[in-house]
Amino acid sequence: MAKTGPGRNKKSGSSSGRTTTPTKHRGANTGRYVSAEERGRYTAPVPRDVEKSPRWFGPLILILLIGGVLVVALNYLNELPGAVSPWYLLVGLVAIFSAFYLATKYK
Repeated sequence: MAKTGPGRNKKSGSSSGRTTTPTKHRGANTGRYVSAEERGRYTAPVPRDVEKSPRWFGPLILILLIGGVLVVALNYLNELPGAVSPWYLLVGLVAIFSAFYLATKYK
């Protein structure tokens, strides 16, 4: 038999030898819980085949991204017609940001 006293803990919890009564399983209408369907806040998932981007969407993203980087780089290398212009920089950055925006909408 185990001694009890300072430095000795009594067994507690589920392995203490005591029996516990089983807890009741809560149903959908028991207590404060109300299911999402009953509250009207459930949105059914959309099938995967419905949400697909067109085939040209991916190449458009790549063209905008690569084209924007090229315009910015060629502007700084002074390879574009005219002098180094902030308008070329603006066009390149708009193309890059457009590509990032479209990439977030790609499915």
